[in-house]
Amino acid sequence: MDRKGRRKRSAFTLIEVLLVAGILALLAAFAIPRLFGQAEQARIKLGEAAVKRNGPIAKALSSFKWDMGAFPDSDEGLQALFESKAARDDERYKGPYLEGSFEELRDPWGNPYEYRYPGEVNEDSYDLWSRGPNGEDDGGKAGSDDVKNWVEK
Repeated sequence: MDRKGRRKRSAFTLIEVLLVAGILALLAAFAIPRLFGQAEQARIKLGEAAVKRNGPIAKALSSFKWDMGAFPDSDEGLQALFESKAARDDERYKGPYLEGSFEELRDPWGNPYEYRYPGEVNEDSYDLWSRGPNGEDDGGKAGSDDVKNWVEK
């Protein structure tokens, strides 16, 4: 007690604690959805970086084409970029063109990349795409959430 006989206040009241908790909950309600949206946008950007013309897969495919004279066909697929020289009986082959294993080559959502050569959209080249956030292969159709190596017209 102080000199006048009043008690000193040493803790917060229940109302003050509830008020602060409510303000924090309100702030979290606005901040958390934005953070999750940013994470999804980051995954989309990673997927785009992998499939676009200057991405690591595109560079490996270009190296393969320089050595072998053509891109791997759809049956060979992206697995051709991981084969050892011994596995491929061709002196032109300088691979592997990507590190790791074919099983490790996944998009940011954990799905394999899709590859088609000759391309249906890029007729003089290849089509390379990711299934995108929904994980379903839309074939790269216009309006889908697929992440692709071509520009929609």
